[in-house]
Amino acid sequence: MSTHASHPEEPQIHESAQGPRVTPAASRTAQTPRPVPGPRPAAVPRPGRPGPAPAAATRAGSAPRPAPPVQRAAQATPVPVAPTAPSVSAAVPQVQLIPASAEGALDAAEEAVDLLLDTGRAPGDILVLTTGDPHPWAAHELSFGEAAYWAQHDARDDVFYADAAQAKRAADRPVVVFAANGGPADAVAGALPVALTRAGALLIVCGDAQQINSVLGADV
Repeated sequence: MSTHASHPEEPQIHESAQGPRVTPAASRTAQTPRPVPGPRPAAVPRPGRPGPAPAAATRAGSAPRPAPPVQRAAQATPVPVAPTAPSVSAAVPQVQLIPASAEGALDAAEEAVDLLLDTGRAPGDILVLTTGDPHPWAAHELSFGEAAYWAQHDARDDVFYADAAQAKRAADRPVVVFAANGGPADAVAGALPVALTRAGALLIVCGDAQQINSVLGADV
């Protein structure tokens, strides 16, 4: 789908009078989700990807940290982002749902982040939250201590990955990607409403459509 060169549109979802409702994509075979606009600095390496280590990731007097491997499913099918409709209120972020199992939610979140970066979002605009196993980048950086890890969050110069249970500690970012990839039974119900408040413009949720609609419909 084409997008105006100078004024690309944020994708949106249809919302009920009670608040935003998310609608799963009609098919996971669609190849080109609608882009989410935003400036993107040139040649900025992704967390966990090969490339020069960011300044915040290097301790004084030590060699740069090696980037951890990111486990990705081989030949994963691109996951479409659901088309959206204008939001009821400008104060409520747009919500997109990518249907996924708990096992596939993190891969779906990675696909969403790739799409956001490829369509112009700045890395520092994006916060990724996980309910189950942490993203490999987060696990790697936490091994150097909480202080260094959260310093990278405060620098806001790259994509930041965190446990959804710590969403209240995270600062607002224009885009939040929420991966419902397991964890405690009430993890999604407890963290998803907080993630919605952290998203300035767009919340992308990767998980079970029925569960996500139930949580957002009840709590937004």
